[in-house]
Amino acid sequence: MHEPGENIESASKAREEGDARGARLNAAVAITVALLATFMGICKVKDDNIVQAMQQAQADKLDHWGYYQARNLRQQMAEATATQLELSRPLATPATAAAHDAAIARYRALEKDQARKKDEVRAMADQDQKNYDALNYRDDQFDLSDALLAVAIAMLAVTALTRLWFLYWLSLVPTALGVMMGVAGLAALPIHPDALMKLLS
Repeated sequence: MHEPGENIESASKAREEGDARGARLNAAVAITVALLATFMGICKVKDDNIVQAMQQAQADKLDHWGYYQARNLRQQMAEATATQLELSRPLATPATAAAHDAAIARYRALEKDQARKKDEVRAMADQDQKNYDALNYRDDQFDLSDALLAVAIAMLAVTALTRLWFLYWLSLVPTALGVMMGVAGLAALPIHPDALMKLLS
C-alpha cells in the first residue's frame, strides 16, 4: 500500500506535469494566433487594394460601354444621313450636286470613323472585364483564406479552453489551407477551388 504522503506527492506531481503541458499548449496557441493575425493583416491590406482595383475596372468598363453606345449612335446617325443624301442626290441641281457629293463623302467617312472608334472602345471594355475577372479570382483566394483562418482561430480558442492537444493539431488543417490560399493570393498563384467558390457565391 502507498502511504498517504506518497499519494499526495504523486497527485501533486501529476498536476504539475498537467499544468506544464497546459502551459506549453497555451504558449503554442498564443504564438499560432499571433502569427495568423499578422498574416491575416497582410492579406487584408492586399485584398483591400485588389477590391479598389476591381471597383476601378468595373467603373472603367461601364464608362467604355457608355462610349461604345455613343459611338454606335453617332455611326447610325451618320449612316442614316449619308443614305438620305444619296437618295436625294438624283434630285439635286447641277449647282448643288458638288455640295451633295461632299456631304455624302463626309458622312460616309464619319460613319467609318465612328465604327473604328466603336470597335476600339468595345475592345477596351472587354479588357476591363478580363481585368475585373483576374482581380476577382485573387479576391476569392483572399476571401477563402480569411474564412479558413477564422475557423482555425476559433478552433484554437476552444483548444485554449479545453487544453486538448489533438484540437491544436486539428486546427492546423484549416491553418495550413488558409495560409496556402493567402500565399496564392499574394503571389498570384493559380490555386482556386472553383467548385467551392461557386457553391459559396
